[in-house]
Amino acid sequence: QVQLVESGGGLVQAGGSLRLSCAASGRTFSTYAMGWFRRASGKEREFVVGISRRGSSTYYANSVKGRFTISRDNAKNTVYLQMNSLKPEDTAVYYCAADSRGSAYFTSGTVDYWGKGTLVTISS
Repeated sequence: QVQLVESGGGLVQAGGSLRLSCAASGRTFSTYAMGWFRRASGKEREFVVGISRRGSSTYYANSVKGRFTISRDNAKNTVYLQMNSLKPEDTAVYYCAADSRGSAYFTSGTVDYWGKGTLVTISS
C-alpha cells in the first residue's frame, strides 16, 4: 500500500509560480513511475506530466510543456511539480499518482494509487 499526500497548492496570479510536492509512504517509492493529473471544474481529469522510476524519462502534456517541470527524489520518497508562467486555465485540483508499470506516460486507468489532491487557483 502506498499513500500519497500532496501539498503546495494555493492561489496565485497569472504569470506566477507554484511548486507542488507529493510525499509517498512506504519503501517501494522507487518502483513506481509518478505523475500528476488535474481536474478542472466541470471537466474530466487529465494527465499533466509523468516521470519514470529513476527520473530518466519524463512526459508532458502539450498544454504544460515548457512551463511545468517534474522531478523526484527517491531518497525522500517525494515527487515535485514546478509550475511557472501559470495561466487561469491551469486552475484545477492537482492529483499525484503512482503507476507500477514504470513508464513516464500513463493514463488514469493504469494508476495504482492516487493522492487526495491539492487545489491550484490562478487569478487573471
